[in-house]
Amino acid sequence: MTAPTTAARKGGRWIEQWDPEDETFWREKGERIATRNLVFSILSEHIGFSIWSLWSVMVLFMGPEYGVDAAGKFFLVAMPTLVGGILRVPYTFAVARFGGRNWTIISAATLLVPAITAAAVMEPGTSYTTFMVVAALTGVGGGNFASSMTNINSFYPLRKKGWALGLNAGGGNIGVPVIQLIGLLVIGTAGAAHPRLVLAVYLPLIVVAAALSALFMDNLAPVRNDSGAAKEAARDAHTWIMSLLYIGTFGSFIGYSFAFGLVLQNQFDRTPLQAASLTFIGPLLGSLIRPVGGRLADAHGGAKITLWTFAAMAAATLVVVYASAQKSLPVFLVGFIALFVLSGLGNGATFKMIPGIFQAKALARGLKGEEAASYGRRLSGAAMGLIGAVGALGGLGINLVFRESFASAHSGTPAFVSFLAFYAVCSAVTWAVYLRGARPASAPPAAEPDTRDPRPERQPAYADV
Repeated sequence: MTAPTTAARKGGRWIEQWDPEDETFWREKGERIATRNLVFSILSEHIGFSIWSLWSVMVLFMGPEYGVDAAGKFFLVAMPTLVGGILRVPYTFAVARFGGRNWTIISAATLLVPAITAAAVMEPGTSYTTFMVVAALTGVGGGNFASSMTNINSFYPLRKKGWALGLNAGGGNIGVPVIQLIGLLVIGTAGAAHPRLVLAVYLPLIVVAAALSALFMDNLAPVRNDSGAAKEAARDAHTWIMSLLYIGTFGSFIGYSFAFGLVLQNQFDRTPLQAASLTFIGPLLGSLIRPVGGRLADAHGGAKITLWTFAAMAAATLVVVYASAQKSLPVFLVGFIALFVLSGLGNGATFKMIPGIFQAKALARGLKGEEAASYGRRLSGAAMGLIGAVGALGGLGINLVFRESFASAHSGTPAFVSFLAFYAVCSAVTWAVYLRGARPASAPPAAEPDTRDPRPERQPAYADV
């Protein structure tokens, strides 16, 4: 990729020429630059995820003196997922508009707003409306994922993207259990009356992340918005089908991450310290296993792994329903942590399906070789931003369902029954769309299509996605 030098871009660490597919360029210069940008992207995204999940920790500090009931707390932790999901769409395109380095500085520094405002309002007597507004501000941390992934995607050659994006995503996701561990440390040492200590840890980290991004990251001038690809991806039914499946995997991961501590407090009467000592386990395991899901998808096909993951999530949900009804905390923990692990596994497998789907569509249109690969990369890249945004909204749905469940039945059991039904729907959709009667995508076509006609002449085969 090349781009002319422009006066407007001088002085801001802009790289005017970037060709990672050139092995000589990559070996001599590109890999070193890309690795440096990846390291500081992970740092910024990691802190972004921590701030996004801040209120899953803050609600553990909110005792009876705050005057917020269980339903109100579930609504508080739902607001960041709503705002974060919406922001992922503009954040996806901000990299090309402002530059990857520049936007990382901006997005990292913006995290100061929800952190400072949370520190200002975290005390009894603050109105519930104020808490809601401040919780919504933490949604900016959710948007960081989309811009960070878009930026790193541009730095790496195709043969390295899976590893780089997996590392970037996993390093970000671990921000959820890390802030929960810090919350546990504060509650265990200083007590539940000192929530501002958590923010005292993160305020300097945010400043450090923004400063290091300014010092060591780069902008890629050749990166440009492709609004045509976004519009074409939005018109494709598979974008929305995969969004549904991603709600079931990533939406479950982020929704359960935010709700776990509250469920333990309200379902099993755990104290804030007891809840905090358990909440980090599920998100940590779910984050670490995400690359395994991608590796299994590489070996056996993303659709197959996704189907089996949803089936296993349904089984784990049955365990949780039983434990919830029997009020058995040990059995509940086994089932709920299994849901975290399976959702992380499904994250890797489901996201791995997206490039394969659009590659299969390219072949079905009669495209071949590099032309087919280019079409698949273009459409899958645009689709990933939309799918990631919709998937994040699954976390909102989970917390709203928990809110209604505890408000009406004073138990999480009805919520888990509804999740069980949703996983059954996801299993059926995966099988019906991507596996039922599918022949391997590598199989020879039944007839040679007319490459001048853009309409597909045969149903694309998704058995290998």
